[in-house]
Amino acid sequence: MLSLFFKEASPFLYANEEIVLPRSVLSIYQHLQCMYVVKDKEQVVGVAGLHMLGKDLAEVRSLVVDPKYHHKGIGRMLVNHIIMESSKLGVERLISLTYQVDFFIKCGFNIVEKETLPEKVWIDCMNCPKFNRCDEVAMIKYLTEK
Repeated sequence: MLSLFFKEASPFLYANEEIVLPRSVLSIYQHLQCMYVVKDKEQVVGVAGLHMLGKDLAEVRSLVVDPKYHHKGIGRMLVNHIIMESSKLGVERLISLTYQVDFFIKCGFNIVEKETLPEKVWIDCMNCPKFNRCDEVAMIKYLTEK
């Protein structure tokens, strides 16, 4: 099943186009239990990951939808599923670093400064090849009352 995931999903993971950050095969395997996939028949058309950054902080990671399936609610379905799973895990804050600001605003996220998310910066950003030239927008959704 894992090889099927890589074979079907890899054409639209967009790492070469810098739409999502490149991930090693090891990193994908390590986080595969938190990857959600949407299929149309047998074809993978959407992928998103839930990455825990702390006991009450998680990230929507590597959200990608095949361009032929844009504007069909697949991205929203994936984010809503991640919100539901995050709530079950007791997550209070769900974040995303993204270029798709309008999409995440429609999903209830708000723009924040990256500096307000030190857990993300110290866990992931410090090792990112784009650290000194990061152009992604940090966004947050509070899953519990602030």
